Amino acid sequence: MIIAGVDGSVTSRAAVEWAANDAFRMRVPLRIVHAVDRSPYQIGKYPNVALPDVLLREGSRILCEAEALVRERQPTVEVTAQDVEGAPAAVLREQAEGAAELVIGSRKLGRFASALLGSVSMHVAGRVRCPVVVVPGEHRPLHGEVVVGVDDSAECEPALAYAFEQAKLRGSALRVVHAWQLPVHAFAPELGSYDTDEVRAAQHQVVRDRVAIFSNDYPEVKVLEDVHSADPVDALTDASERADLLVVGSHGRGALGSTLLGSVSRGVLYDTQCPVAVVRG
Repeated sequence: MIIAGVDGSVTSRAAVEWAANDAFRMRVPLRIVHAVDRSPYQIGKYPNVALPDVLLREGSRILCEAEALVRERQPTVEVTAQDVEGAPAAVLREQAEGAAELVIGSRKLGRFASALLGSVSMHVAGRVRCPVVVVPGEHRPLHGEVVVGVDDSAECEPALAYAFEQAKLRGSALRVVHAWQLPVHAFAPELGSYDTDEVRAAQHQVVRDRVAIFSNDYPEVKVLEDVHSADPVDALTDASERADLLVVGSHGRGALGSTLLGSVSRGVLYDTQCPVAVVRG
C-alpha cells in the first residue's frame, strides 16, 4: 500500500497525483491520510472548544477532494481516505509502518527557514522504513529519466534497488550518479600525491560493481553512468534538472543527526525541483 499525506495545499495535491500514478504502476492500494492536529488550538487558559469541530470538517473536505482527484486521474486504483488525530509528522511516521511508499508534498522554505522551523518532510524522510517521496507543487515536463546517487557503501543498495524498479515501471532510463572528491592535501598530508587517472578508474569501478548487483534482474532498464569529481549535492542537483525522479539513500540518523552532520539527502531536498525519494539504508 502507498500512503499519501494531504493538508489541502497545492503541494499536497501534487503528492496525491504522484501517489495515484505510482499506485497504478505498482498495482497496490492507496490510502490518503490527513492529520488533525488540535494541540495548537488547545493552548491557553480558555481554549476555543469549537475549533476541533471546524478542523474535522475541514479535514473531511480535504480528504474528499483528494479522493476525487485520485478517481479522476486513476479510476482503477483502490483508494481509501482517513482522518487521524495527531501532529502530521508523527501521524505519517506511524502510517508508514508496513507501507510500500510514503508520498508527501514539499514546501520550499529555503535553507535558513527550514533549518530553524523544520518541516514534515525533514521529520519523516530517513526515519521510516519505507521510501519517502517528497513532491514539489510545480508541474514539470517528463524527461524519461530516473536519477540515483550511489557511493562506495552497501547502504546505497536499497536506494539503487528502488531506482531500478521505478525506472522499470516508468519505462525510463536510469542515470547512476557517483560524485567523488579527493581529500584536501593540507588536511591529509600523509596521503601524498594522487594518480588522478587511477582514482577516476577506481570510482567508475564503484558504479559498475553497484549496478552489476541489479542489472541482471532489470535487463530492460537502460543504465547511464555519470561519474565525475564534484560535490555530491551539486552533482545530484544538476542531474535532477532532467529527471522525473531523484533517488537518494539515507543512513537513518533522523532529523537531529541530519542537522548536526549534514547529509546528501538533506541537501537535495533543499535544492532540487524534481520529486525526491529518500530510501533508508
